[in-house]
Amino acid sequence: MRAITDLLLLSGDFRKLSVTQADEWAVVREEEEDGDGCAGVSLLIAAAIVLYGGKYLERAWGSKEFGKFLLVVALIPNVISAIVYVIWFAITRKDDNALTIIQGSVALQAAFLVAFKQLVPEHTVTILKGIVKIRVKHFPAIFLLGNTISGVVIGTDTALVLSWLGFLTSWTYLRFYKRQPDLSGASTGAPGLRGDASETFAFAYFWPDLVQPPIAVISNNIHNALTALGICTPFSAEAVESSNDQAMARGEGGLPSLLNQGGRRGGGGKREEAERRRALALKALDQRLQAATANRQQSVINHSPGTSAPGEGSVQPDVEATRREGDQV
Repeated sequence: MRAITDLLLLSGDFRKLSVTQADEWAVVREEEEDGDGCAGVSLLIAAAIVLYGGKYLERAWGSKEFGKFLLVVALIPNVISAIVYVIWFAITRKDDNALTIIQGSVALQAAFLVAFKQLVPEHTVTILKGIVKIRVKHFPAIFLLGNTISGVVIGTDTALVLSWLGFLTSWTYLRFYKRQPDLSGASTGAPGLRGDASETFAFAYFWPDLVQPPIAVISNNIHNALTALGICTPFSAEAVESSNDQAMARGEGGLPSLLNQGGRRGGGGKREEAERRRALALKALDQRLQAATANRQQSVINHSPGTSAPGEGSVQPDVEATRREGDQV
């Protein structure tokens, strides 16, 4: 009898244990299904970003440069974030940190916003039938602020980490490494500019005007330290001038010229691109020649002997004539 009772009790405990394990398994399966749903949404977002945003970047840079950019901003942030979570798990010993799903679409979003900030910073995006108007140059800061607040308050730490890594990777690559043709005519015989040394693409210009001075001090000190270590190469005055001219040309063209540039492409797309670049280079060269000629003429006028100031030669004869009339009277 005692053996039968023990067997019944054991069966009841086993049933309880089975129910508990079943509940835990159901929770695990539910979390996995939620994760699969989130992954599906992220995949759709990433596809839309690459399809629509990439279309414009490919028109501006070409397929080869766009492919390099896409590889850099998709690979580096995800590898670094994986290392970050491994280190985080080693410190906290929390299984959630080791089993975190890393989805790279957030890094792509941040990277594309940085690229558009470089190409068309002054373009205005209208939302809600004109109620809200935001310039493209403000989108990276807004995106980072939203993901930072979400990561701290809601707990979406993966979006926080990936957004910052995507932003920093994209800016570093476009600022220091990406090759682009020199459209200003400042340098001759060179294969193109490396990076974007324009003042408007500096790190401090991604943030509101109020905090730009302290951020500029910090970023400049970091850059000087990296330059002293040989990790970064300082920009030359020629590179800064050429990059500023290109930034000005992009600002004058705006987004419509970027869209029309690729909309007319067909078999003669490369020829049209070369003509556009040549026209920009000739325009910048003509402006520089006019400025140099004006400065040279002004210098000759100022240093020529016997040259009188404007209006001085016409005033003197009038004075002499007045004196002669007075003598005659």
